[in-house]
Amino acid sequence: MANNLYFDDIKVGDAIPTLTKGPIAKLQHVMYAGASGDFNPLHTDDDFAKAVGMKDGVIAHGMLIMGFVGQAITGWVPKKCLRKFGVRFAGMTKPGNTITISGKVIDKKQEGGENLIVCEVVAQDETGDVKVTGSFSAALPMKG
Repeated sequence: MANNLYFDDIKVGDAIPTLTKGPIAKLQHVMYAGASGDFNPLHTDDDFAKAVGMKDGVIAHGMLIMGFVGQAITGWVPKKCLRKFGVRFAGMTKPGNTITISGKVIDKKQEGGENLIVCEVVAQDETGDVKVTGSFSAALPMKG
């Protein structure tokens, strides 16, 4: 689908395709720690996490959840078209959570010679608790 996405076909209010990830396993926390180089024990050691006040133990890296959001975006919009992508971390993700990323087009404009769409995105767990909010813009081609 990403190869056939045209500015002409997008309307303000259109939903982006949703992406669901999970349930997130503790092993994924450890694998992400290795990939990112962030070995904070808050993400990998239940005893440490509980000792610093996380009653349920470890939490996922925020950047892991941001990565899921990026995956949802680039599953719809080709990476080469992405112009801006930013997020705000809003909640902690725990092992066992299932994260669903959704969003919608909030603006269409021509700027700097490009046809831009601007979209809002949100990542929520299975209870609707918001983990990440954000936005992105992408420059899309016109048909023909």
